[in-house]
Amino acid sequence: MKQAEEVMEILEAFDLVGTLRGAAELAGCDHKTVAHYVGQRDRAGGEWQRGRRTRPQVDPFAEKIAEWVWRSRGKVRADKAHERLLAMGYRGSERTTRRAVAEAKRAWRREHGRRTRPWIPEPGLWMQWDYADGPEIAGRATSLFCAWLAWSRYRVVLALRDRTLASVVMALDRTLRRFGGSPTYALTDNERTVTIDHVCGIAVRNPRIVAASRHYGLTVATCVPADPESKGGSEATVRIAKADLVPTEHNLRGEYADFAEARGRLRGLLRAGQRARAPHHPPPTGGAASRRAPAPGSAPGATPHALLRRDPAGELAVDDLGRRRDLLGAVEARRRARLHASRGL
Repeated sequence: MKQAEEVMEILEAFDLVGTLRGAAELAGCDHKTVAHYVGQRDRAGGEWQRGRRTRPQVDPFAEKIAEWVWRSRGKVRADKAHERLLAMGYRGSERTTRRAVAEAKRAWRREHGRRTRPWIPEPGLWMQWDYADGPEIAGRATSLFCAWLAWSRYRVVLALRDRTLASVVMALDRTLRRFGGSPTYALTDNERTVTIDHVCGIAVRNPRIVAASRHYGLTVATCVPADPESKGGSEATVRIAKADLVPTEHNLRGEYADFAEARGRLRGLLRAGQRARAPHHPPPTGGAASRRAPAPGSAPGATPHALLRRDPAGELAVDDLGRRRDLLGAVEARRRARLHASRGL
């Protein structure tokens, strides 16, 4: 049986020349094959439909399988469906069941599935971040802050002691310094440090993260709850980081003695995973880059791309509580100053 694309080429050739042998010569097949598919199209009322093989074992249960797929919104497992079918008197094989369930899922997704289109990123526009359960360091559980620039696919992975607001702001500060600038938007999950509530499906932002993001000239956006497909880049970064950093039986990695050892492994992961920027794609300079907000403690008039650089030591302390307090203090001072100015105090 020919593929649908080949059949369409045969029918297009027949419509063009109007003869069986002429169409066969153009399509590279026998004229009887052309006659077969032209006859099928005529019997179908002008549209060609692929022939469907009968399945005597599973066809009597096709409606029940379609019902299970509809009730589960396309998530029912074929092995569980096979167990239920056996209890109903089904005598077919598990392979036949898997094919029937897959066909029912495809039909359901054609009608109810989401419609997507390719995302073409723009330099300096989007970053994404997500969290993962990190390794135990000195007997204490940690979290991995995984950030990703959409256009250059540059990754930053940081180890955090917790996911509190202070840790998130500190991680954002370090990430932007690694990036060398501030993108326009940052996409993340709906954690309490970012979203405090949903009203009529609209996310209500945490005012402190809004103040912190405004300090960097960054707009924080959140994806739809329980929808990892909307931020696949950070999800892939999380998967890579967990596979390489968290000790498992597969990577044979031992426990980390302290944060210094974890930071060394993080640097090795980033150096091995970054892709070199193409020579015809230099880092963005000027234009929108020069309109970003200044970094904390920066001199007036300096551009963020010149300010947000790595510190001379190359790394910042992961558990530097003083830096977190200083950063949150600066954000809080800016917020109070704007509030007093608006009230005329």
